[in-house]
Amino acid sequence: MAAETVADQIVSQLVAAGVRRIYGIVGDSLNPIVDAVRRTGGAATGGIDWIHVRHEEAAAFAASAEAQITGELAVCAGSCGPGNLHLINGLYDANRSGAPVLAIASHIPSTQIGTGYFQETHPDRLFVDCSQYSEMISTPAQSPRIVHTAMQHALGRSGVAVITVPGDIADYPAAGTPPTLVGTRAPAVVPDDADVRVLADAINGAERVAIFAGMGVRGARDELLSLADTVAAPMGHTLRGKEWIQYDNPFDVGMTGLLGYGAAHDGMHGADLLLLVGTDFPYDQFLPVDVRTAQIDVAREKLGRRTSLDLAVHGDTVSTLRALNPLVHRKTDRAFLTESLDRHRTLMEKVVGAYTSPVKQRTPIHPEYAASILDDLAAEDAVFTADTGMCNVWTARYLNPNGSRRFLSSALHGSMANALPHAIGAQLAAPDRQVISVSGDGGLSMLLGELVTVASFRIPVKIVVFNNSTLGMVKLEMLVDGLPDFGVDVPAVDYAAVANALGIFARRIEDPGDIETGLREVLAHPGPALVDLVTDPNALSLPPTITGGQVKGFALAMSKMVMNGGVGEAVQMAKSNLRNIPRPSQFDPRG
Repeated sequence: MAAETVADQIVSQLVAAGVRRIYGIVGDSLNPIVDAVRRTGGAATGGIDWIHVRHEEAAAFAASAEAQITGELAVCAGSCGPGNLHLINGLYDANRSGAPVLAIASHIPSTQIGTGYFQETHPDRLFVDCSQYSEMISTPAQSPRIVHTAMQHALGRSGVAVITVPGDIADYPAAGTPPTLVGTRAPAVVPDDADVRVLADAINGAERVAIFAGMGVRGARDELLSLADTVAAPMGHTLRGKEWIQYDNPFDVGMTGLLGYGAAHDGMHGADLLLLVGTDFPYDQFLPVDVRTAQIDVAREKLGRRTSLDLAVHGDTVSTLRALNPLVHRKTDRAFLTESLDRHRTLMEKVVGAYTSPVKQRTPIHPEYAASILDDLAAEDAVFTADTGMCNVWTARYLNPNGSRRFLSSALHGSMANALPHAIGAQLAAPDRQVISVSGDGGLSMLLGELVTVASFRIPVKIVVFNNSTLGMVKLEMLVDGLPDFGVDVPAVDYAAVANALGIFARRIEDPGDIETGLREVLAHPGPALVDLVTDPNALSLPPTITGGQVKGFALAMSKMVMNGGVGEAVQMAKSNLRNIPRPSQFDPRG
């Protein structure tokens, strides 16, 4: 039997760490790793599966989704030069999403490094900005600890770690004994008592408290709702916080920012104390500058980097709220909360009243209508992945969380084409759950080859294509800036025909009357399935009226024009008789 190689040793370390698949594309410098994977016998026998994607960017996206769904280490790989360079965009997304991903970047022969050799790059340098750890293995004796350290960084810092492995080094005999990767649970970051008391005093002294919650409230739902009830605080949330705090929340007043709706913006600006909880919300133009602000975050470096703070508490959300809640006094004056909730409700009712045109029989299909039906038909524990752009709009506003559903997007990196490869990783990680890729035709066509991956592995993802033959979000950006839309058209493509040609069950829907039947068929299909919804390219989610004088820059325009107040909840409230959103009218450029 041949002696164990460095590649064998690396793969053995991955198996011991619980890795069950590697996403990537084979290549000469990566061949020792790939062959070591082959010899493990596959995941069914306790080894590792090689998931052959069509583009390494998709490999990184898929690994990111797997890591986010499982909370465990996921792995992708690319061969030297172009192969591992293709990983970069997906790795940026994974790192910014907090996904523990290990990337294996193979390299040219070690003796050729620095000579301008064929396909030479410097991956140990290139990946520094999109990772928590990036290191090259230069000798067999170095390998075991580098691989171990990389996995610890990915898991411990919830991000990307990259190991660069020259092809010849991977084929050398292994040396040394790998350290054992010992699993741990997430620690509590307990805040200082004095900081908590100062925050409690500020809350007790404020007349109007508002809460803005982000993804960091995951696991602290009960504590946060208890605080909101005690201090009569309306609660807004970010896109990433939506799935953890929006559902069954009597204090919810929607979102602000680029996807904003409802009374969240007014609630934050009308408070005399704003409490930011577990959020690193990046759009500072939507945060008030004249409201006293406090922030709770487990990462000290995030405190105050978006807006000036008056108070800050360094601690995880659960530990902080458990220390804080006993110190705050119940507010008997509930007027601010009541006003905010009434404002939120009124905004929703105005939207309901505005959309009166019966479009159930109108074509092209209005995407809002289709998304609301998808919300009704999707499984209670469905995993949704959404392309960046208008698909994020429909997902954020019409697909409702319930405590069991998951929502993945490129929320921080904002990449196109993430939905389908995210869905691939999520489905392989959770084979018994319904995984739905909410794809735009622009995003799907960018990584269209991954339909081949879905077909070849028979991955049972459900792909819902909002096919409007345009880059809708970019078109909207141009419109609100007063520019004619240019370069945003996407060729009209029958994606159902493409899917059928690959052996994927597919339906193309042009008549809104066929949406429910078509979606039911696709969602019920036991294998991979695609529904191609031909939607209105002018359905850009504009409110019925707006003047050019209200459009002051991109951010303000997005908040006022793109995401009008409360459509998502409005549709949910009137599900039985109103899911019909009319074509938006154009704003009056005269102001």
